[in-house]
Amino acid sequence: MAALYDDDDEYDVEMESQGSVIRHLLSQVKIGMDLTKVVLPTFILERRSLLEMYADYFAHPDLFIRIAELKDPRDRIVQVVKWYLSSYHAGRKSAVAKKPYNPILGEIFRCHWEFPESREEEAAVQDGPVPWCRKDQLSFIAEQVSHHPPISAFYAEHYNKRISFNAHVYTKSKFLGLSVCVYNIGQGIVSVLDHDEEYTVTFPNGYGRSILTVPWIELGGTVTITCQKTGYYSTIEFLTKPFYGNKKHKIVAEVYGPDDKKSFLTIMGEWNGVMEAKWNDRDNELFIDVNALDINKKQVKPISQQEENESRRLWKEVTAGLKFNDIDKATNAKQMLEQKQRDEAKERKDTGVEWKTRLFQKYSEDGWMYIRPLKQRLLQTSNT
Repeated sequence: MAALYDDDDEYDVEMESQGSVIRHLLSQVKIGMDLTKVVLPTFILERRSLLEMYADYFAHPDLFIRIAELKDPRDRIVQVVKWYLSSYHAGRKSAVAKKPYNPILGEIFRCHWEFPESREEEAAVQDGPVPWCRKDQLSFIAEQVSHHPPISAFYAEHYNKRISFNAHVYTKSKFLGLSVCVYNIGQGIVSVLDHDEEYTVTFPNGYGRSILTVPWIELGGTVTITCQKTGYYSTIEFLTKPFYGNKKHKIVAEVYGPDDKKSFLTIMGEWNGVMEAKWNDRDNELFIDVNALDINKKQVKPISQQEENESRRLWKEVTAGLKFNDIDKATNAKQMLEQKQRDEAKERKDTGVEWKTRLFQKYSEDGWMYIRPLKQRLLQTSNT
């Protein structure tokens, strides 16, 4: 079963041959319509859950933990921006835009990342989000906390570096004619515990373009990264391709000090390629080339050792159907999962039982926080 999830062989079902199915689907939707309840054809699905896709924010975990190693707050904001801008290319496995599975309510995904300096004798963080993950590894957990509206929450931490990330994303899809927009509403917080700093980040929107032929993905919108304690902040514009011209995937980022009217750093380039840094006080330089970075593969327990509601186990029949191009099998397996979810929702409604999340708790209208973040656990340890 592990071979179902080999990261290197995302197989593309021939999209153009399925065009009539897409046209039939489009005949049922109107421009501006919310696509949340529209059932999309199975062949446009990517072979993994959206919860697993969120783990790709840490495909370069060394860039993330480096934030905690830097002594200067100015260096730390720049490193947060570097980690953030390097995190989007890894999530795009195929040149063709594919849609990850919509997670089932209560679905979870767990994984961790090794580092070259990881040592087997290091103790496991048994009260952490991934109990078999050691103190010198980065752990990740995600949960689908709401179905209507669809909200995913996820959390990552590195115990030894005393850094964590907590996020919630509410996705909303809209039909725009020849493209589909996925609005990513929510935020993430990088907590650097040794400096008592929090960096709040927002997320760009995703666009599936050319959906009648061979769809491709682009990101668009303005996002912000802010640290309330230090006053450092950044604005990042993901620029969508203009109607005329061929400039895809462009970004422009500005980074400001606490009292700056003018940014001290401008970053320009492509989020899936090369980005250049233009400093106002020193020479320009390469900021990052994401294609020159090695992707650190996430470590996931075999399906046979996963709980029933873990992503890869839950979706394994759909994944198998897609991998071996048996679209009927994938569609049937997907429909069975969705029917089970509807039946369980009806049963809860009939019996007046409210759904309870397991790993995240609500702290605002759409905000969700991991129930035992590293900061809280370390405080409890120091108080005992």
